[in-house]
Amino acid sequence: MKIAQIGPLIESIPPKLYGGTERAVSYLTEELVAQGHDVTLFASGDSVTSAKLIPCCDAALRLRRHPASSGAYMDSIPYTMIMLDRVRQMASEFDVLHFHIDQFHFPIFHAMSHKMLTTLHGRQDLPDLQQLYHAFHDMKLVSVSQAQTSDIPFANVIGTVYHGLPERLHTPIFQPRGGYLAFLGRIAKEKRVDRAIKIAKAVAFPLKIAAKVDEVDTDYFKHKIKPLIDGKDVEYIGEIDETEKTKFLGESSGLLFPIDWPEPFGLVMIEAMACGTPVLGFGHGAVREVIDNGVTGFIVDTMPQAVAAIPHLLALDRRGVRRRFEERFTATRMTNDYLTFYRGLLNSNVRSYLPMEERG
Repeated sequence: MKIAQIGPLIESIPPKLYGGTERAVSYLTEELVAQGHDVTLFASGDSVTSAKLIPCCDAALRLRRHPASSGAYMDSIPYTMIMLDRVRQMASEFDVLHFHIDQFHFPIFHAMSHKMLTTLHGRQDLPDLQQLYHAFHDMKLVSVSQAQTSDIPFANVIGTVYHGLPERLHTPIFQPRGGYLAFLGRIAKEKRVDRAIKIAKAVAFPLKIAAKVDEVDTDYFKHKIKPLIDGKDVEYIGEIDETEKTKFLGESSGLLFPIDWPEPFGLVMIEAMACGTPVLGFGHGAVREVIDNGVTGFIVDTMPQAVAAIPHLLALDRRGVRRRFEERFTATRMTNDYLTFYRGLLNSNVRSYLPMEERG
């Protein structure tokens, strides 16, 4: 099958540091190639892939400053438009066009909806999206969790595919020696690292924070979070790459995921599970679909519940955590799910997706 994967240009694929969407696109692309498919990846020029790469800008745009604009960060939209034109010119070469860039492509590729699939990677509770999905109802969408689509029941969502990781990407650590709780991801109000700090302090456990701070969140970090970091009981490490992630997560006693927003998926949760590390998550967005309560972690709704759950979290069988990851969240499973939809496009008979638990 000849497949085009169209990724974001903000980060490389895979990303050097933070980037959940780009990481998922990379894992899917590499597994498709490994299974013998002819895959072309449209992405930034510094992306690394075994597929054919069509570079649509020299390098990932997030941290690049424009020399002609007083050091302002580069605007991704012009480069995205250039990329979409390249995809349009080459579209006849592919059996399937799989987009991972929100909805920028809808007007341009409307007439090709029969061979297109769009994965929704972001939040879908924004009211203006309702108008967009009504206007382009024939565009076939795939969600990354069922919770993600609760606000758009009228959209043409043909199913759900949970993210997956290469099975051997992280080596599980069943006897962690770090003696700390972990927070990994992005520092922003909705991610609630302040909750993580309070939970760790309440149970007298050190907390290590490995997270990026976007420019829009610098004031929040400076005024609300940085004063809580003492370098001893609460340590801020900064962004870490893939090679550092296994040790950081695997040596931790548990991952704290105390979000306060409709998380579309939360890749860090399955990254922790791949390391054998249990997860404590607040029950928003996809958390209830990703965490198997009492097996791979615990789901809570309040701070007192979170504090009370920590001893139980630490007592979970880490081998069982890893085993459930292998059952539910591998890149092979994710890729096979997408291939079902690709074949459905080719056969003009896209079936409804069933969650893993409901399959025969």
